[in-house]
Amino acid sequence: MAAKFQTFLILLTVLAGTALVARRFNMAPAILLMLAGVGLAFVPGMPPVELPPELVLLMVLPPLIYSASVAMSWREFKNNLRPIVLLAVGAVIFTAAMVAAATHYLIGLPWTIGFLLGAIVAPPDVVAPLAIARRLNIPRRLLVILEGEGLANDATALILYRFALATIMIGHFSLPLAAGEFSLIVAGEIAFGIGVGWLSLRLRKWSCEPRVELTLSLITPYVSYWLPEHVGGSGVIATVACGLYVSWNGPLLISASTRLQGIFFWDLIIYLIEGLLFLLTGFQMRALYEKSKAFPLDDIMIATAVVLMIIVIARFAWLYPATYLPRILSKSLRARDPSPPWQWPFTLAFTGVRGAVSLAAALALPFTLPDGDAFPYRDLILFVAFGVIFVTLIGVGLTLPPVVRWLGVAEAGRNEHVAEHEAEIAARRQALDAALRSLDTLTEEKDVSDEVMQLLRARHEIRVNQLPDSLDPAHHDVSAAGTVLTRELIAAERKFIHDLLRDGQITDETRRRIERDLDLEEASLANREYQGAPL
Repeated sequence: MAAKFQTFLILLTVLAGTALVARRFNMAPAILLMLAGVGLAFVPGMPPVELPPELVLLMVLPPLIYSASVAMSWREFKNNLRPIVLLAVGAVIFTAAMVAAATHYLIGLPWTIGFLLGAIVAPPDVVAPLAIARRLNIPRRLLVILEGEGLANDATALILYRFALATIMIGHFSLPLAAGEFSLIVAGEIAFGIGVGWLSLRLRKWSCEPRVELTLSLITPYVSYWLPEHVGGSGVIATVACGLYVSWNGPLLISASTRLQGIFFWDLIIYLIEGLLFLLTGFQMRALYEKSKAFPLDDIMIATAVVLMIIVIARFAWLYPATYLPRILSKSLRARDPSPPWQWPFTLAFTGVRGAVSLAAALALPFTLPDGDAFPYRDLILFVAFGVIFVTLIGVGLTLPPVVRWLGVAEAGRNEHVAEHEAEIAARRQALDAALRSLDTLTEEKDVSDEVMQLLRARHEIRVNQLPDSLDPAHHDVSAAGTVLTRELIAAERKFIHDLLRDGQITDETRRRIERDLDLEEASLANREYQGAPL
């Protein structure tokens, strides 16, 4: 037990150190974390660290999916449902079929094994590509489509995976039965996920205690995932539906204190999960290397190269027709949603990183068939899955920034961000105007003293004056100077409070209450700091 805890502390240390290095060299942390995991795996004396598939599929995946779903806008998800479904369902099935055909005719794998391998490597990851893409100022709609695809495609892939695995284990497959079961799973999980989200929000509202609410929020993704998964579904669709329901309905039901604490709580949870996941994925290189000694290296390299080539070609071959063909066939769709420039589908097609879910699905394969024979091609599937994850993560992570610059996609993203920030400033002003009208109404209805009214109006004017008039550089310079000086004033106040505590003039409890107000003010500065920043 002590050795395992020491290993865990080493992983946390490497996680923090790698994040600092990534920040220093402006690189995606996921790339360095996976490389660090590979390097650690071969350090002499380092105990092997296995990545149990149930850890990823049952323990890690639910909070990752739920957190991303809550962070996503239901309106944006709904408005982009067509491209998301085309990618999360259509592209996954198409890619799995292409991998099956290629591995059957080029390598000689049985069709069932090819479909199984295709289901494992077909779904792009939701974590790594978004972590890279968000740093590149690509248009918001592309990010929404990528995130929506990443949330839902695991469900399609895991259902295909179970169908293919069942066919190998029992020896027969019925397409109509599988299609009906797929539709039933999707409909049932959506209803179940919404039900769990509704119940979770009501329980959290009744509790009125931030620590209880955060505990309930941590339980929610596991409840929405585990039950559908236990009865033969994927659990992913239910978790996505639950997260989207909470995202849309939660703001008016969750208290401010819970929301503030929840942001930091979930940020830390997701940061640790994602970082350790990439580290542990890299750690698997050692176990695979030891197995590869008894396996022909040429077969591994050829199979990995073939599958890599097919998943790249299949994504491009699917995305361009899926983007433009519906608009060619539908005049109303063309009018409502004009065709995007060719660079947009190219960016989506290029961002096809595979992640730990693919490796977990490969690791979850049984060792033997029901008759006792060894599961066919199991080691080859493991090698190919890891090779695809490693090459796509490193390759896309290093080449996506220059590709985005070459395509000119970032310029559209920067213009979009400017418009979004201007709309935010306008919304803040309108909200403050609405609050002022409400103050006038309350004054008429209640007996409020002049001192209270002056205090409330002064607070209101301060908040209005904090908003910039525009996003031009001159206003940005003024705002930035004010932010720097405000931070210095907060630091001076904080030091004075510390001196009072040291001299025994206030208690620790008083100091904590004052510090909390200062912390909230400083966090508010950080939240507004991007306004007017040059993009």
